[in-house]
Amino acid sequence: MWRAVASNGLTLLVVVLFCGAGLVLWGQRQYTQPGPLEQAICLRVERGATLSRVSEQLAAEGAVTHPAIFRLGADYTGRSGQLKAGSFLVRPGASMDEITAAITQSGRSTCGTELNFRIGIANAEVQVRELNPETERYEVTIEYDPGAEAAPEGYAELAARADLRYRVTLAEGVTSWQVVEELKSAEFLEGAVAELPAEGSLAPDSYEVTRGAEREELIARMQQRQAAILDELWAEREEGLPLDSREEALILASIVEKETGVPQERGQVASVFINRLNQGIRLQTDPTVIYGLTEGRAPLGRGLRQSELRSNTRWNTYVIDGLPPTPIANPGRASIAAALNPDETDFLYFVADGTGGHAFAETLAEHNENVARWREIEAERGGN
Repeated sequence: MWRAVASNGLTLLVVVLFCGAGLVLWGQRQYTQPGPLEQAICLRVERGATLSRVSEQLAAEGAVTHPAIFRLGADYTGRSGQLKAGSFLVRPGASMDEITAAITQSGRSTCGTELNFRIGIANAEVQVRELNPETERYEVTIEYDPGAEAAPEGYAELAARADLRYRVTLAEGVTSWQVVEELKSAEFLEGAVAELPAEGSLAPDSYEVTRGAEREELIARMQQRQAAILDELWAEREEGLPLDSREEALILASIVEKETGVPQERGQVASVFINRLNQGIRLQTDPTVIYGLTEGRAPLGRGLRQSELRSNTRWNTYVIDGLPPTPIANPGRASIAAALNPDETDFLYFVADGTGGHAFAETLAEHNENVARWREIEAERGGN
């Protein structure tokens, strides 16, 4: 009798273990296989939200069929405590595993409505855009210059939304004065900037911020990022450059930034100035003259006069030898990289070529021919 009981008990245990193993395998398949979502959605995870709440959101949106399995899978993979706040794009057919990764990894929002405060060379621009989950493309809904016009209809209502994300973007080549002045009109930021940041110390980039963030804290983030970029690229610089410090690299990079907007030209432009520094030839670059006149506080808005090319300012590289005393703008990573690893050329001159780029020359005679061609192009354009 006892043998029969033991045998039956063992059989029952095997069945239970077998069913348990099958249940685990089924759960694993449910967690990793494509999900039921038919159309992309933008999942908003509030600050302080729990995984349980998010799993119910996903079930309500039709992205998961078993919220409990979603929670168990996140716990099993060690990600249940890594939930990030933000708005995350969930694509059609996304598995629970893919959704978990999206809401626990970078924390960078990938959808929803975003206000981007863009600081450009000429002015600032507020651009509100929203990601259409179906097309996965951002659609601009509001666009205006906060320094020149009032906010358009609908902006106040939009700005009051709790799920609105904010971003501040700096263009390459903006000056520190421009950045501080434009940030004053970013109504979602708070606080004053007590001291103008050193020219060149701000990294042109895109920064996600929250409503009510301090302007000085944002400036500090920009400076930290620029310092990190400069440290990284300085360590990888070409040997033998006539640059004695990171500050001199930043100065040269800012000149490269202001001289060309053509990415593939940066290395060539940098090579011209490196060659001139090596040969003791003055840099003779117009953007430094302009900075000496304006100190970065406004665009000049006109061409340089001959008298200004002879003006005695600390930045006039037609008058002074070597580099000016400070950067003339905030250069981007690519221009810093070009200054520290320029192309190998014998170029000593360049002038506009009429296409948006430049014609480079090794000799003064060749350069004069290029200048003559450029003047012909200017004359033709003036006559049209």
